[in-house]
Amino acid sequence: MSADHIVILTGAGVSAESGLPTFRGPDGLWEGHRVEDVATPEAFDRDPHLVHRFYNLRRRALDSVGPNAAHLAIARLQRERRVTLVTQNVDDLHERAGSTGVIHMHGELRKALCTRCGARMEWIDDMEVDTPCPACGKTGGMRPDIVWFGEMPYRMEEIESALMDADLFAAIGTSGNVYPAAGFVRTARFAGARTIEFNNAGTAVSGFFEDHRLGPATVEVKRWVDNLLDA
Repeated sequence: MSADHIVILTGAGVSAESGLPTFRGPDGLWEGHRVEDVATPEAFDRDPHLVHRFYNLRRRALDSVGPNAAHLAIARLQRERRVTLVTQNVDDLHERAGSTGVIHMHGELRKALCTRCGARMEWIDDMEVDTPCPACGKTGGMRPDIVWFGEMPYRMEEIESALMDADLFAAIGTSGNVYPAAGFVRTARFAGARTIEFNNAGTAVSGFFEDHRLGPATVEVKRWVDNLLDA
């Protein structure tokens, strides 16, 4: 199977195989917290100390994990084919595997946003309520550059354009429950792209995919990329 333009969407299932918790576990909690308490603008307004503590821990956790075979396979595919890589993940494992131009539609843990001046910047340290913005010097406005529930994902026009131009769309480790990403397969199919889903089990949008590969991404994605490039 060859393709001129491949669009790949990755979700929490890919990072989970590196040891990072998925966005929401079977108990409805995210690392012990209700999503409403740590991942909404209202939560940040209500208890910024809790939200900062939560994301500080998640940022530190990145130091203890590394890219897995799926990340490395995707990076290899990018080097040899025209690939637009979109991720719902806020970690930097794709970049550490060698991928470039990654579209982080939900933001990045290692970036910060100042709500006072709008500046965005790289950020690896802890962040607190009184952390001053390096750009404007004001305090009280710094937050993780993460797209929370109720906020618009980043670079949507660019993503939609890539989907409309895609010859092949692959979703890897996504739940199919979070929109707008869950609707990407329909956009791609409308534009005439072939579609393939990689997951450990069926998802809410599995019926829209033409091809399915069940099993760990570290196994199935690597096999898929090897077959594409070695054919």
